[in-house]
Order: sequence, then C-alpha cells, then structure tokens
Amino acid sequence: MAHRSRIGDAQPPAKDCAVCGRTITWRRAWARDWEQVRYCSDACRRRARGAGAAVDARLDAALAELLAARPAAAGVDPDEVARAVGGEEWRALAQPARAAARRLVAAGRADLVQGGRVVDPSTARGPLRVRAR
Repeated sequence: MAHRSRIGDAQPPAKDCAVCGRTITWRRAWARDWEQVRYCSDACRRRARGAGAAVDARLDAALAELLAARPAAAGVDPDEVARAVGGEEWRALAQPARAAARRLVAAGRADLVQGGRVVDPSTARGPLRVRAR
C-alpha cells in the first residue's frame, strides 16, 4: 500500500555527506536531530575523525590543482588524482578520489561528466571525469 503524504508532512531537503559527498535523504528516525546529521554512514563518520581526513585534504588539494591547470572544457579523471597523491600505491585511493570529486560537486565548484553529459554524483557508476564549472 502506498504511503499518502498529509498536508504538513513536508520533508526537509536532502543534504550531502561531509566526507563522501553522497546524498543523504531525510528519514523519520532522524526527525529530532536532522540538523546534526552530517555523514551517510558509520564508515564516513570514522573516516572524518581518523587518518582518512588528512588524505582527503590532500586529494581535495590535488583535484583543485589539476582542474586549475586544465582548460575549462577539459576534465580530470579521479584516478589521475589518486595517482598524484598515492604514487605507486594509488589504487587504494581510487574510491577516496571519487569521494573528493563528489565533495567538489556538492560545493558547487565542479560537475561530474560521463559520456559528455553531467550525471548525478550519488548514483554515477563507471568511468567519470570531473569538469570545473
């Protein structure tokens, strides 16, 4: 049976995770503390407080630097960012580099492009490019 929305049941707008940039949608369980919800998962909460925060800052800086060095229409592959920060051990940084790209999109400074079209960063899969706005 479908849930019917009642007048006054307006949900707050979705927000982005502070670590990975994925969209967090409102849940009734969070009604009392929706303003304090910042992370989409326990893994993101741990990463924000642990050693991952320093790596994330380096990835953010490397991504901004690579975007600034390219023409506006050109994009950056998140794997390039991982290679710039991680060197030979870059594969472990592939997913955190994608998260850095999602954070940049959430901040309104870039777009994620796939096949020449802008895509939703929370649901995009496969090869991506980050393009400055």
